[in-house]
Amino acid sequence: MDLNPRQSTLIDAVRSQGPVTIEALAERFGVTLQTVRRDVQRLAEAGLLTRFHGGVRLPGSTTENIAYRQRQAMQSAGKLRIAKAMAQRIPNGCSLIMNIGTTIEAVAHELHNHRGLRIITNNLHIAALMSTHRDCEVIVAGGLVRGSDQGIVGEATVDFIRQFKVDIGLIGISGIEADGTLRDYDYREVKVARTIIEHAREVWLAADHSKFNRPAMVELGHLRDIDVLFTDEAPPASFTDLMTQAHVECVTAALQ
Repeated sequence: MDLNPRQSTLIDAVRSQGPVTIEALAERFGVTLQTVRRDVQRLAEAGLLTRFHGGVRLPGSTTENIAYRQRQAMQSAGKLRIAKAMAQRIPNGCSLIMNIGTTIEAVAHELHNHRGLRIITNNLHIAALMSTHRDCEVIVAGGLVRGSDQGIVGEATVDFIRQFKVDIGLIGISGIEADGTLRDYDYREVKVARTIIEHAREVWLAADHSKFNRPAMVELGHLRDIDVLFTDEAPPASFTDLMTQAHVECVTAALQ
């Protein structure tokens, strides 16, 4: 679903506060209880929130990511802005590793005018899309195909990626904690992402604003492990300070 601004802010409020009552949301947004109930109903039907008696909370936990199709729908406008900003910075004739993630897939859609790219990916969606590009070479990593999102993971994937040293590694993330720790849900995916970081001359991270202060179980790394972070809204001030200390360039793909 395409979220309106109030619905996006509602999800952000639940993410930052935890479980919250319908009454508290109505008071916060200055709307009626019926309006909030309609928003919550739509968001629950889309799998973006979970209802309980008198309130609402985020689905899932630190151990399980939101389903792939739901993640595609979440923050779609912000992801598109991030994708366009990242694609504009990618030069022709360079080598890339593109990993699993709906925002990184959005970047692939924005590379249709690029020339001379060599792309290594463990994402079958990206491989299928970029294989139709006449001036792009696509190399697909081996390993276990994860049925939930067509990502390729496992030790074979890690060994495959270790053969290469690329110009830019493009990675997504599930959450960035308050101390700058990067986290995700699947330890197999995390091992692949760590290998990408080690085998890229520059590492670019895509993280829409909902990823800040979002918990996940497996530690991937730290902000200091990346070179550029692309996001769709100005990060909280505490994260700006962390990125400054870690010498990370932050690109905010704000609304035009």
